[in-house]
Amino acid sequence: MCPEGDAMYEGGDTIVLFQELAYEDVLPVAWHRLPEPVDPVVVGSYADRNLRVLQAVDALDELPPAEKPDENAPHSADLHRLETKVNLLIEMVGQLLAASRPRPAPVAVRFNALGGVWQGVSPYPDPGEQGIFEVHLRDSVAEPLRLVGRIAAVGPDGRVKARFLPPGEHVADLIEKLAFRRHRRQVAGTRIPRR
Repeated sequence: MCPEGDAMYEGGDTIVLFQELAYEDVLPVAWHRLPEPVDPVVVGSYADRNLRVLQAVDALDELPPAEKPDENAPHSADLHRLETKVNLLIEMVGQLLAASRPRPAPVAVRFNALGGVWQGVSPYPDPGEQGIFEVHLRDSVAEPLRLVGRIAAVGPDGRVKARFLPPGEHVADLIEKLAFRRHRRQVAGTRIPRR
């Protein structure tokens, strides 16, 4: 399924797609066919929304301090309790949001700014088909990440591979940061629950 030069590499703990570090998870994913040619205004609106989605995910993924609150700092215990309550509130809002807006079933997905591979559902897209790859990164973020691309291949097992149009420098940087953060946590052996 992977043409020479586009091979996926799964080193011990490194996940790569199109020779770049990739994000891998089990998430709600959808592919929506687009007419040709793609309207540049539509692509531009996705870039703006994608930037906001990735900034929200980045803010939610910030790690709290690993050490105990400083006993000598005034109000540090209060701030820690407040942060815990805000995180709980975000989790609850995310659950309500996920329940009120139907999402596709979660599937194994791997992606970066260059492309994505996911387990498709029948009817599968056709190779060469142009469309929008949507992935819901967190329950507590209403909008999915939307990347315009073209189907490169569909395997006999239903694995779909797409190449994306360049999403813009800022969006590409944030996708790379997302993949790197995930990779770093996997290497360190830590896992953070999605919010």
